[in-house]
Amino acid sequence: MTRYLQAVLLAAATVWATSSPSLAQDSFGGTKSHPRPAPPAPDAIAPPTASGPGTEVLSQPGGRNFGVPGTSRLHSGPMHGPTPDGIPGGKTVTTRALADLLRSRQGSLLLVDVLGGPESLPGAIPGAWLAQPGSFDDSVQQQAARMLQQVTGGRKDALMVFYCQSDQCWMSYNAGLRAIAAGYTNVVWYRGGIEAWKAAGLSTQGAGSGYGVP
Repeated sequence: MTRYLQAVLLAAATVWATSSPSLAQDSFGGTKSHPRPAPPAPDAIAPPTASGPGTEVLSQPGGRNFGVPGTSRLHSGPMHGPTPDGIPGGKTVTTRALADLLRSRQGSLLLVDVLGGPESLPGAIPGAWLAQPGSFDDSVQQQAARMLQQVTGGRKDALMVFYCQSDQCWMSYNAGLRAIAAGYTNVVWYRGGIEAWKAAGLSTQGAGSGYGVP
């Protein structure tokens, strides 16, 4: 993903987010004082294999097992709550694997912050508007399809990673489902989110402050 395409996505996300007042920076539908859950334990760390950095831990859940079944329907309940271990049609990734992917695929991985908080993972692009519930034929889905088509150049195998707060945040789950419904075949859900990233001692950046990688 080039910086030009990242800039296009950043501009598009800003326009659509400001046109959707229901998606305030408090990503769980409450007020800024909404209590935060305790950080999850850091994800398991596995060494890279010959197949490439981090690929051996794709589709490993990371975080806690709440016994919640995966669903291909957009989540319409509270956005804060236990999540499934996996996402139908997509992959999950652990913290170390994501850090490896960001280093090894610099410029070719789209990392989308669906939380909309004051800080983000390095290199992430804002996309909280993608978390909206609804259906796969609503206006949000149509906007998502157009935006992803533009930033990927029509490549349905483009690697994209969605994350939000923690393994108790459904926002990035919804965003991942929207990308999958749009026909993308390489969608990754970082279930641990920014809390697992920070618990592993990795750095963050101010939201919108740059496009660097860790």
